[in-house]
Amino acid sequence: MELESRIISKELQQHLYDSGKTLGTAESCTGGRIAEGIIAAPGASNYFKGGIIAYANEVKEQLLHVSHDVLETHTAVCEEVAIEMAKGACDTLKCDFAISSTGIAGPGGGTPDIPVGTIWIAYGTKEDVRTMKLTEDFGRDINLAIATNRALKLFLDYLKETVPPKEEA
Repeated sequence: MELESRIISKELQQHLYDSGKTLGTAESCTGGRIAEGIIAAPGASNYFKGGIIAYANEVKEQLLHVSHDVLETHTAVCEEVAIEMAKGACDTLKCDFAISSTGIAGPGGGTPDIPVGTIWIAYGTKEDVRTMKLTEDFGRDINLAIATNRALKLFLDYLKETVPPKEEA
């Protein structure tokens, strides 16, 4: 795991450890890398509930409650699916926050409408899910590293904005 992910993981730990809030992940293209980044910090078991790796659409539908119609209409690589995956992770894992990813890391699988390197990240609570779309193709390994680090950083920024820091005694 990259140093940047470890640094972000430690900052997440500092924000979540004593907050009483919990986090889960729903990952498709990143295949568990976001969860790996989260658990890099000691004490993650206090706030990380777990992750669902949902490569197949039926897993997205059955475990994360992603709409079959949305998958059929928009494909699995779209903002709506990323949002539904994050909300579904909150439901299934019974957690306060979730981070999700869905995309095409490469080297194959892209189309003219959804080229390789297109990755949607969603993060937040069931009531407040935010998204980001990545569109650059740097090759599979770099695409996945960028998506993982970006997801963790976006969620950390979200936490800093929405969860007040713990008061020092």
